[in-house]
Amino acid sequence: MTKIIVLDGYTENPGDLRWDALAALGELTVYDRTPADQIAARIGDADIVYTNKTPITRETLAACPNIAMVGVLATGYNVVDCAACREHGALVTNIPAYGTAAVGQFAIAMLLEICHHVGHHSEAVRAGRWAANADWCFWDYPLIELDGKTMGIIGFGRIGQTTGRIASALGMRVLAYDNHPNDAGRALAAYVELEALYAQSDVIALHCPLFPETEHMINRASIAKMKDGVILLNNSRGPLIVERDLADALNGGKVYAAGLDVVSTEPIRGDNPLLTAKNCFITPHISWASRESRQRLMDIAVQNCAAFLSGQPIHVVN
Repeated sequence: MTKIIVLDGYTENPGDLRWDALAALGELTVYDRTPADQIAARIGDADIVYTNKTPITRETLAACPNIAMVGVLATGYNVVDCAACREHGALVTNIPAYGTAAVGQFAIAMLLEICHHVGHHSEAVRAGRWAANADWCFWDYPLIELDGKTMGIIGFGRIGQTTGRIASALGMRVLAYDNHPNDAGRALAAYVELEALYAQSDVIALHCPLFPETEHMINRASIAKMKDGVILLNNSRGPLIVERDLADALNGGKVYAAGLDVVSTEPIRGDNPLLTAKNCFITPHISWASRESRQRLMDIAVQNCAAFLSGQPIHVVN
């Protein structure tokens, strides 16, 4: 029987989903987490290995010769040495497009929190400040109306277009920068060069992948090209931003606020300068994690396994 191992299944399924459909395809073992020194031992003679953030290296492949497929429980697959897998004869699959709605929605949720500070004002009410207030209302932060403002989206694929669609519904003008403009994008936004997007946008959302050319694209020089008081959103990849430069811009007021669901090192390090930056909202990489999104991820993971076993693999990235 085909042996299937899930190395780090907890974030995908902390208990509200079921692994039954995957278990029906072979002898399944699921680990919540796998320490680095136990990866090879846990894989053993397994044929199919699923991982989310647990690395699959050349050394692991050498120690586990039966591996025929590595399934990544995410869209990004840089955690796997794809070249080594190809040499080993193992296919690598990923999970495309499972979190499009959730991630786009979360980007806008961060923006609305910045605009209204709903959580803060709710806590202020519970602390008794409204009951003791001399007036019939109060607010501690500027309340920002988005209608008529400009949203610039860097990376205008499925997720970027979802964010753009919601921004447009809020009355925002949408600009987009992408290396591959398409008709679906043109129906939602005006494609512009990056310099124009920086200069014209009141809000900038990052929805681009992490490549050598996009790493650290948000830095002191690019921030200087943005409007004073710009709002920056990132729930794509943390290393797109030079964090020290963004922290300085927040503390200096060049950037009014930032909503970040990702940082350069995760979990976040205690010395990350964004932890003490002004008006910086940080969430623990949860844009993708709605139950609906995770169920889609599970369903596609099962489809990937079944297709591989049938000899007609799908979503192969190597």
